[in-house]
Amino acid sequence: MTKRLLPDLPKTGLAGLKEHWRSDLQSGFLVFLIALPLCLGISVASGFPPSAGIITAVIGGILVSRISGTHLTINGPAAGLIVVVLAAVQALGEGDALAGYRYTLAAIVVASLLQVLMGFFKLGRLSAFFPASVIHGMLAAIGLIIIITQTHVMLGVTPEPGGLLTTVAQIPHSLLNMNTQTVLISFLGLEILMVWPLINTKIPASVIVVLIGMLFAWHFGLDQQTATNGTRYLVAIPDDFLATFCFPDFSKIATLAFWEAVLSISLVGSLESLLSAAAVDKLDPYKRTADLDRDLTAIGIGNFVCGLLGGLPMIAEIVRSSANINNGAKTAWANFFHGMWLLLFVVLFTRLIQNIPLASLATLLVYTGYTLASPKAFARARDIGKEQLLMFIVTIIGVLALDLLSGVVLGIAVKLAINLLRGVWFSNLFKIHFTIGQQADGALVVKLLGSALFSNFLPLKQAITKFEQGKTIVFDFSDGYLIDHTVMEFIHDFMRDYETQGGHCQTLGQPLSTFSDHTLAARLMTADDRK
Repeated sequence: MTKRLLPDLPKTGLAGLKEHWRSDLQSGFLVFLIALPLCLGISVASGFPPSAGIITAVIGGILVSRISGTHLTINGPAAGLIVVVLAAVQALGEGDALAGYRYTLAAIVVASLLQVLMGFFKLGRLSAFFPASVIHGMLAAIGLIIIITQTHVMLGVTPEPGGLLTTVAQIPHSLLNMNTQTVLISFLGLEILMVWPLINTKIPASVIVVLIGMLFAWHFGLDQQTATNGTRYLVAIPDDFLATFCFPDFSKIATLAFWEAVLSISLVGSLESLLSAAAVDKLDPYKRTADLDRDLTAIGIGNFVCGLLGGLPMIAEIVRSSANINNGAKTAWANFFHGMWLLLFVVLFTRLIQNIPLASLATLLVYTGYTLASPKAFARARDIGKEQLLMFIVTIIGVLALDLLSGVVLGIAVKLAINLLRGVWFSNLFKIHFTIGQQADGALVVKLLGSALFSNFLPLKQAITKFEQGKTIVFDFSDGYLIDHTVMEFIHDFMRDYETQGGHCQTLGQPLSTFSDHTLAARLMTADDRK
């Protein structure tokens, strides 16, 4: 077998800066162009001041990049946390937006301490406990909520405060009272976002959307309309960036709503960040592996500073990280430079930011929401198996009808129930049985006994990820019972990465049946579960 050799790994630290500063500086600049409008839009949609997202991205770039356990991820605010943060602002503020903002900052500070503790106690691996379809269902629900809430902004109408159903019910009213000039800016933005990928250029579509929006906002005199009717159409940030800092208010720390916000921010933020960091590892051309526990600790430290200064919570963000890789970044210094570019721009060109129309930012978020909740997301879940589609839909309904955490818990409960109905013994639901032996030729044999499920496979994952490189690994499933999609996907990725590093992998055992035609679908290996 011909071994696939990877190029020499880039140096880290100051040596990496000296060797790769040109490529990292360039990539950092291109990522900054993507990050600026998204930071502003995510802040406004979260009920925070527009500058809060920039504060977060600056801290994520300048501070967290120096202490994290990742190589090419970009840290900053993300659309996936909009729903969590906005719910906290509304619940804690009780109608007072500024008070809700400051209470939520306190919740971010406390949530960050939980993240640091999770990293310290090496709980980053727990992200594997959440089935992929449940996570995708949560993200799809977030996408739908973003689309619903930001549609009003695209129409140039401010809805009455209320829950999700109230916001949906007001869409006809917003359509009847829309600002045609704002709608034109939004429509042009959507057209650009759809067409731009067909153009071979490194200029991000988001930059063009914002520039076109600014041009039309100036032509229509939207700043004057704001002064006339009181409806804000443009971004509002102070001329002095230091004036954007705001400090947390801990006076509601003894309330249930405060701790619900803390738990939501820490859990959803940590989960999204861990999944994104793991996904970036797969995109890294050098196949480097992130230290997820160290990264979680670093993000917790970054969020602690964000909460103290008035910023949004941050995660390792997948879209900007993907752009970072595609733009030729080599080290974590690209994340640092992205933060520096943002800081320089917001300090030197504040007036330019003040001319960005909110409709353009809402358009970017609606497009992001669509990518999370597009028909393709439903089709992917269906293709893996009917049970995956069921978990996906149940999670979406739970999030929309209740809240994020309740939706995730419902999705996991459905998955556990399905496994029990398929014959998995309750004692095997959370405890996996396997052995690791060595053949005479030196090959390591991982023999599965019973079922391998999302809820029990962490010990298996820990064991095989410690294998020495360059060996032959045999996965023997012949005495297994049920292997679910989460485990199949992990083993598939492990085998691919291990062979990339020069090893060899193979599997033994043919399934009696699979639950779809997908190559990684859940499968039954034996007639009944007696292990």
